[in-house]
Amino acid sequence: MRLRPRTPRILLPLVGAALAPALIGPAPAQQSRPNLISIVTDDQAHWSIGAYGNRQSRTPNMDRLCREGARFLNAFTATPVCSPSRATFLTGRYGTQVGITDYLTPDEQNRGLGLPESATTWPQVLQRQGYRTALLGKWHLGARPEFHPTRRGFDLFYGFLGGGNTPMNPTLEVEGRETRLTGALPDLLTDRALEFIGENRDRPFALLLHFRAPHLPYGPVPAADSAPFADLDPTIPSFAGLDREQVKRWTRDYYASIHSVDRNLGRLLAQLDELNLARRTVVSFTSDHGYNIGHHGIHTKGNGVWVLGGQTGPKRPNMWDNSVRVPLAIRWPGVIRAGLEIPQMVSNVDTFASMLSLLGVRLPAGARHQGADFSPLLRGEQIAWRDTLFGQYDLHNVGLAYMRMIRTEDWKLVRHYRSSGLDELYDLRSDPGETRNRWSDAALRPVRDDLLTRLVTWQRSIRDPEAPRR
Repeated sequence: MRLRPRTPRILLPLVGAALAPALIGPAPAQQSRPNLISIVTDDQAHWSIGAYGNRQSRTPNMDRLCREGARFLNAFTATPVCSPSRATFLTGRYGTQVGITDYLTPDEQNRGLGLPESATTWPQVLQRQGYRTALLGKWHLGARPEFHPTRRGFDLFYGFLGGGNTPMNPTLEVEGRETRLTGALPDLLTDRALEFIGENRDRPFALLLHFRAPHLPYGPVPAADSAPFADLDPTIPSFAGLDREQVKRWTRDYYASIHSVDRNLGRLLAQLDELNLARRTVVSFTSDHGYNIGHHGIHTKGNGVWVLGGQTGPKRPNMWDNSVRVPLAIRWPGVIRAGLEIPQMVSNVDTFASMLSLLGVRLPAGARHQGADFSPLLRGEQIAWRDTLFGQYDLHNVGLAYMRMIRTEDWKLVRHYRSSGLDELYDLRSDPGETRNRWSDAALRPVRDDLLTRLVTWQRSIRDPEAPRR
């Protein structure tokens, strides 16, 4: 078999260290520093947004960000569940490097698991540079006092420390106290965000707004969000054994939950316009990982469960694109060209270096991160870029799996450690839906061996505990 030549590759552990000194200059004077609003939704698939091709979901404000800024066509997350993904997003390090490899259960958080102090977050760097920082919404990186968001770079925390909450009438930490509030959770978080922006309009601020939506349970949501989908007959995946009415019901409810975020995003954008802050504020929008509703016969994400024959079955640990691919849009009027499309593959491990560079803030001396700085791509610069992404997921909650992923534009290989017969290889050119596992295809043995070699090299570079011994 003739193999396609590969473009030059750059391993992730080397990119951040190599590019950062050349691209990140000294911090600008305080009065000229841009603001940042970083919005992260929970469990939102890239396929759920109009700007990514969905004609049934209603996301005019998410679409607006894509239209007025940059839309990343190939953005991924390193881990397809929340806690390790959020740790990577904040620190630029993989889950195994910070000791968080699956979502943190209440028991684990109570026993003292959380984001370690040794893992510097980019909000900490901004805080030290004089930014007023806030996290509103979901944390899920430790519940004990030593892991509190105010110990990890945030001046203000208004939200919840655990992984879940109710979409209506939630209990939130308000000024350090657990408080039962009345109203829809996305509305309450956005109310506080608008207050924060108004309070800090005359100084540089970094606001991280981490919505719980569209995580299960999808509802209830306000009528304004559910009504547009009441009579929708949604398009759903074609997979043998799906209860089609059940999947359609979930899809309608999922779209309504997403609409509750989009409606509030519109409120944020309107306030930036009203306060004349839009041109001084970077707005980033993404999700912690992707999602499946009937795709591949499962429901939810990398720890999704089979939903066939109207029954919910055991977990199907996975790193399919629907679970690791995320939307990513970044707007900065006057700096990022409106309508820019970025085809290069990026990962949330790149967020640490990229957010700081975009804001003109120097990386701390000795900062340990595994990502690359994609901010030059936002400025329209032509730079050398990777042709390979890596991912990992160690499932230990209600199941066991030890997965490592390597993905190029053409191929994806997933290695299942501590098991047999589960390894995966997909030809993404002919099978972008990852429906045919080619691991045992003798004709692809050279491809498989090459990808395995590169995967193990990466694992050893980050001291992955699952890396094969030499």
